[in-house]
Amino acid sequence: MKTSVAFIWRGTDRQGKPAGGEISEASLALAKARLRRQGIRPQTVRRKPKPLFGGRERIRPGDIAIFTRQLATMVRSAIPLVQSLNVMAGSTGNAAMGEMIRKLRDDVAGGHGLADSLARRPKQFDSLYCSLVAAGESSGTLETMLDRLAGYREKSERLKAKIRKALTYPVAVVCVAIVVTGLLLTRVVPTFAETFAGFNAKLPGFTLLVLRLSDLALAHWHTAGAMAMLAAGLLVHLPRRSPRFAALCQRALLRLPVFGPLLRNAAIARIARTLATLFRAGAPLTEALESVAEAAGNVVYAEAVRTIGEEVRNGQSLAGAIRGARLFPPMLEQLVDIGEESGALDDMLDRCAIFFEEDVESRVDRLTALLEPFIMALLGLLVGGLMVAMYLPIFRLGSVL
Repeated sequence: MKTSVAFIWRGTDRQGKPAGGEISEASLALAKARLRRQGIRPQTVRRKPKPLFGGRERIRPGDIAIFTRQLATMVRSAIPLVQSLNVMAGSTGNAAMGEMIRKLRDDVAGGHGLADSLARRPKQFDSLYCSLVAAGESSGTLETMLDRLAGYREKSERLKAKIRKALTYPVAVVCVAIVVTGLLLTRVVPTFAETFAGFNAKLPGFTLLVLRLSDLALAHWHTAGAMAMLAAGLLVHLPRRSPRFAALCQRALLRLPVFGPLLRNAAIARIARTLATLFRAGAPLTEALESVAEAAGNVVYAEAVRTIGEEVRNGQSLAGAIRGARLFPPMLEQLVDIGEESGALDDMLDRCAIFFEEDVESRVDRLTALLEPFIMALLGLLVGGLMVAMYLPIFRLGSVL
């Protein structure tokens, strides 16, 4: 089987309007033939040049959220799906995203449904996304489903951004503190050590301690640097490669005194938001809970949702199953109970999601406000302590001489 090659083409569509895009085929002749079958008159078809440095842009979840909102807007404006995808492919600034949209357009133009075309790309579009689009296509409410999906994705990305902010800010400051301390120990302190070598007196204990730390840093900086890079690489890549390690990390994070409640409420908000979206779309409760477990974002809550799904299948009410899990706050249990009795479960879940999303945002803001002065004070003590240790012998210069 021949390997497909990417070609960039320019031409006119059936209406005579200028069009362009990207197509993958085994040869130039096959690419032109495929374009003609799609009603395109190709004017120029050429191989796509390779990136200068061999790099490749990534498609991020935020790109999918923007794509969903743009597609919902265009479908609402009664623009044909193929034309909408063609416009979106040309307007995106991400080359990988543009290539993916062009392939989607080609699939749809070739007679495949949108949900089927999306399902061929599971890395970008999960089962929840595809099932909602399929429901919209079959019921003739694609515009409504895409609008709900766009809102769901946007809120999810906003919540993830808040969590990332809460977790990365202290880590970034600690990394800066380590780098500054390393530079002081390997560059500044040795200069003072040469000066102290000419003193014929005993140095203060604090100064001797810092000098010994400087000697250790100079002797083993390369080992420490390699170990730090290895640890950072393992923490970034190992959770992606090892589900067991990722689950272990997620369980450990939930036990942290400050970040644990933040992550717990974020998981609850995500569960409530996903379940509300699916239930409003008409998905059966048991099937919706299966999709919610995949979207929970935390192994502890994913297992709890699967258990809840089993109990609901066995005839238990949703509120009773949630109460039995003992992982969810009483507010969620009560709102779900009210929703089941009144027949407004999706509205109650929406209110619950909004409450916990706002709670996460306020926690992140409070945490950032508290961490800033604490971290600044810690950095000041660290750098100031090193400087004091170096200047103590100079302050005692009269007694030394």
